Amino acid sequence: MTRVLLVANDAVGDAAITETDAEVLVVAPALSGRLDYWSGDDRARRDAERRLADSLNALDRNGLALDGLVGDADPLLAIEDSLRLIDADVIVIATDPGRRPNWLERELVARAERRFAKPVVHVVAA
Repeated sequence: MTRVLLVANDAVGDAAITETDAEVLVVAPALSGRLDYWSGDDRARRDAERRLADSLNALDRNGLALDGLVGDADPLLAIEDSLRLIDADVIVIATDPGRRPNWLERELVARAERRFAKPVVHVVAA
């Protein structure tokens, strides 16, 4: 069984994971700004919880072993924290090019490849 860490900045569909026999941990970072953090605004967490629920519902149709959590706003920290929970064989980073912050502009995929000793795959959330 392949162990997959899926990090999503938007809800992902069932096509995000092509493995048919996989254990998947979905992480939805709470994408908040500094002002949100300091003001105690919890909209970012609620949005992450919604993205997580939507992603788990979509992936559940594939019959995968699923679990999920809301992660740190910094996607690299969210990955690092999650790798303590699952010894992933692969890290899948799902992005939506229209969503801010734009992880592609910040070279998240390349930075994750350099930081973690795991294969990193990028998929575009539809």
